[in-house]
Amino acid sequence: MKTEVLKSIKDSEEEYKKIISTALEEKKRTIADAEAEAGNLIAKAQKDAEEYKNKRIADARSEAEKNFAKIVKDGGQHAEALRKRATENLDKAANMLVEKFKVKLNV
Repeated sequence: MKTEVLKSIKDSEEEYKKIISTALEEKKRTIADAEAEAGNLIAKAQKDAEEYKNKRIADARSEAEKNFAKIVKDGGQHAEALRKRATENLDKAANMLVEKFKVKLNV
């Protein structure tokens, strides 16, 4: 009877050691899986952030190019309008100079 009790205790200890060992292995595997998943999530987040950044830069560049083209177009139109007005006033200005010069000569 004593030996049976001791054998039962020893068997129980062996069983608990196996359970603890299995639990520790499961813990290690769970931690490794979680770390791998976290690494994958971080990599995906970094990739997504990089793609978002590149898209925003491309959008900003496109918007800047549109604004630049509009400014150049508006500036060209304004310069053309000034050139036209200057050309229209050139004859008047030349006539005024000639008249002033004639007045000075007659003085």
